[in-house]
Amino acid sequence: MTTTHQSSTKQDILEYLLKHSQATAFELAEVLDISPQAIRRHLKDLEAEELILYSTMVQAGMGRPQHVYQLSSRGRDRLYRQDSDRLGDSYGNFAVSLLDTLAETVGKDQVKTILQKQWERKAQEYRDRLGNGSLKERVANLVEFRKAEGFMAEYHAVEPDDSKKSDRFLFIEHKCAISNVAESFPSVCGHELEMFAAVLPDCTVERTHWIINGEHRCGYLVQARE
Repeated sequence: MTTTHQSSTKQDILEYLLKHSQATAFELAEVLDISPQAIRRHLKDLEAEELILYSTMVQAGMGRPQHVYQLSSRGRDRLYRQDSDRLGDSYGNFAVSLLDTLAETVGKDQVKTILQKQWERKAQEYRDRLGNGSLKERVANLVEFRKAEGFMAEYHAVEPDDSKKSDRFLFIEHKCAISNVAESFPSVCGHELEMFAAVLPDCTVERTHWIINGEHRCGYLVQARE
């Protein structure tokens, strides 16, 4: 196996753990389609780099205990730093610095108004590009737009509840391309929720997960109005 292939597999492991919070070696071997022996070698290397950690899960019956792996804080930082490198640390730092300067110059309320206008503009851009397809098609397209902007985005269909028959989807972002801005100006996340609601005006959009609250992803439940 080449070094490049090894690096790619380790990256796949880290990204899977970011998306799914935790996994066993057997699960990773099945998902990545490599042998359990190979996956354990990669896990041992990642553990040595302190990018992952594990706990022991005791199985019922006669099954052997298994290690359950998850990202360490260093592993999570590694993935976020990779996004920052691709998008440019200087860009993110400049954005935060610019917003700080604006807040000092014109006041925080005016900055909130500026951010609101920015998200309204972005929402209109997304709506123009999404078209008038089915809800599933529009959510899928929105995922692709966000991926192109540096977000690790995906979506899943959600079963309708007993009282409603409308389509429902969980829109997820595992990594935030504007996390450094969001840390300094949390209101941008509120605007993001407003933006998604404006992009999909025939739907209700509800926040289900939030990275700022310590969760490992941001999530939104999108449901077509009846």
